[in-house]
Amino acid sequence: MSDTRPPVLDEIDRQLIAALQINARESVATLARQLGIARTTVTSRLARLEKTKVISGYGVRLGQRVIDGGLQAYVGITVQPRSGKDVVRRLSAMGQIQQLCAVSGEFDYVAWLRSDSPEQLDQLLDQIGSVEGVEKTTTSIILSSKVDRGQPL
Repeated sequence: MSDTRPPVLDEIDRQLIAALQINARESVATLARQLGIARTTVTSRLARLEKTKVISGYGVRLGQRVIDGGLQAYVGITVQPRSGKDVVRRLSAMGQIQQLCAVSGEFDYVAWLRSDSPEQLDQLLDQIGSVEGVEKTTTSIILSSKVDRGQPL
C-alpha cells in the first residue's frame, strides 16, 4: 500500500516554490543565492518536489496584452444528478475551457474559459449549456486581473 499523505514542506521548500511562482525560469544559481543555500541543495529539492508532484510542471503565463486581445470568463455549472462524469467528459473536449474544477456551494463545477471575441464566447456558452446533463450556467466575464500568482490548477 503506497503512502498517500501529502509531502511535508519546510520553510526552504516554501521559499523555493514562491520564488518559482514569480519566475519559473530562474536559474538554480540565482535561486540558491536568493535563498542562501547551495546550488546542489536547490537541485535536489527541485527533484524531490517534482518527484512527489508538489511541482507538477512548468508553464507559460501570457502577458496582459495578449490576454486583453480576447475574453476570459468563469462559468458556474449546475448539473443534473448522476450526470457529472458525462458532463466532465464532454466539457474536457472543448479546447477553450482552460480549467474545470469541481466545487462546493451553489455550483457543481466552475470552468475558466478563454475566447477571442464576444461572439465566440457566446457560442461556447451555448455549447456548454446544450451539453446533456447541464442544468444551469452562470457566467462572469473577467474585467481585469488584480493578483496573478501563476497558472490555475
